[in-house]
Amino acid sequence: MKVFDRPLPLTASVTVATARRVLRQLSRDRGSVVLMLGIPCMLMVLLKLMFTHADETFARVGPQVFGIFPLIVMYLVASVSMLRERTSGTAERLLTLPVQRLDLILGYSLAFAFLALLQALSATVLAVWALGLDTRGPAYLLMTIAMLGALLGLALGLLVSAFARNEFHAVQFLPAGVLPQFLLCGLFLPRSQMHGALEGLSQVMPMTYAVQAAGEVARHEGITGVFFRDAVIVLLCVIAVLGGSAATLKS
Repeated sequence: MKVFDRPLPLTASVTVATARRVLRQLSRDRGSVVLMLGIPCMLMVLLKLMFTHADETFARVGPQVFGIFPLIVMYLVASVSMLRERTSGTAERLLTLPVQRLDLILGYSLAFAFLALLQALSATVLAVWALGLDTRGPAYLLMTIAMLGALLGLALGLLVSAFARNEFHAVQFLPAGVLPQFLLCGLFLPRSQMHGALEGLSQVMPMTYAVQAAGEVARHEGITGVFFRDAVIVLLCVIAVLGGSAATLKS
């Protein structure tokens, strides 16, 4: 394996080439594509059917799940996809080339960001125009939260893949890393009504801010200060976790 005396600069061509390769691989893996694009839509349909006779509840819960469903789905797909790269030896071979780990992570992020955009667009169109989800804020803000949630799931999945030994092990991280955020994000109970320790714990969980920002779209017209703050927090979490993913990527 080659050893370099000094850090190599980031290379846009490597990032783009990695993104293209990942997209080509995913295009041949129809199951993963269906999972990413179809499952959030299916869950929205189920949610609508659950609250068929409770429109107010659907109007309250519907926007909030835009910060949850895309995150969980993208976490699963990204963690398994990256783990396959490692177990097949592809990642190791790439890291013997004069490239930065961050080049590879950004390439994966670019590819999955495109899929996250398609996922967010399809979920938003379905929820707002087909299922009649009523929000005071514009639909594009819901799409923004869905995409941020998906990117956060991507970042968490890439980070977890560095510590997992196999695909089953990667899925096992879901209950420990994602489900507590799901329980404490404020979907089931307002965070102000939680036990003090749980409320404090929820404040350091990024899903909390994705759900809170989606709630702002449901209650207010336009971009509020809370929405902007929470969206920025989620974005910063994505950047921080991607940096951690690059640092822990095994060569």
